[in-house]
Amino acid sequence: MAKFTIAIHGGAGTILKKEITPEQEKAYTTALGQALADGFAILEKGGTAVDAVRTAVVSLENIDLFNAGKGSVFANEGSQEMDAAIMDGQTLKAGAVAAVKNIRNPIELAYTVMTQSDHVFLNGRGAEEFARQNAIPFEPDEYFFTSLRYEQLKQAQEKGEMMLDHRPLNHDKKFGTVGAVACDASGNIAAATSTGGMTNKKFGRIGDSPLIGCGTYANNKTCAISCTGHGEPFIRAVTAYDVSCLMEYKNLSLQDAMRFVVHDKLPQLDAEGGMIGVDAQGHAALVFNSEGMYRGVKNNKGLHEVSIYKS
Repeated sequence: MAKFTIAIHGGAGTILKKEITPEQEKAYTTALGQALADGFAILEKGGTAVDAVRTAVVSLENIDLFNAGKGSVFANEGSQEMDAAIMDGQTLKAGAVAAVKNIRNPIELAYTVMTQSDHVFLNGRGAEEFARQNAIPFEPDEYFFTSLRYEQLKQAQEKGEMMLDHRPLNHDKKFGTVGAVACDASGNIAAATSTGGMTNKKFGRIGDSPLIGCGTYANNKTCAISCTGHGEPFIRAVTAYDVSCLMEYKNLSLQDAMRFVVHDKLPQLDAEGGMIGVDAQGHAALVFNSEGMYRGVKNNKGLHEVSIYKS
């Protein structure tokens, strides 16, 4: 039987065991485990990598623990501006949205852009109108409100700066993005990423997550990658595609290409964070240069891990 695999992440950054209570740790690992199980169930039934990553990301968007969907941070104007992208490694088709408001599952909108339009990337009000025309569910502002996120906004506004998703207030630093990559039984791969961006962001700021080749990329010839980190240097490094290039032109393995980008190239740009990846043989890698990354991986050969901190 061919190997099929899924890997997920819920953000990277300064995530220290001493800063997280046992109850919080259990909540995170439970949520990651559920998203992993949801995506893997698609693969077990013979489903596609695209549907597996889409399903896993929806699971992470539907809870408020992660900075995506329901748990998205507040932008400067006091609402959520969410970004998402998905890419099919078999066809190289992709869909992405940026700065959308009140969309329950931005990854579903990105998927609909990929499958129901001639476009790759829609933003703002136009993307929301496209969502309405395609019956994508919206939610009221109250659905996205959490007291923690609101306190983060107030703190950021008082300091007059944008802030990374962080927990607890005044100390921890976390790059809040969720993502998934998968290889299905047919050897097709896919990647998906979703985020609420940075607290108190202004001017319609967009990070790497919805940018194909920067935060999200998939190509059956090489790899599927979903990144999490400070978006600006990840954009400048064209990070996800850089892994693919190293595999295609330098014949590096998935693991070696990801390690080189994360541990050698990104630090030159003072970039902290990480990524998850799979290739068309079902190999997976989860690499980060920060103190931790919420992550999980599962395949049909017995591998099943959910982790938060550095090993």
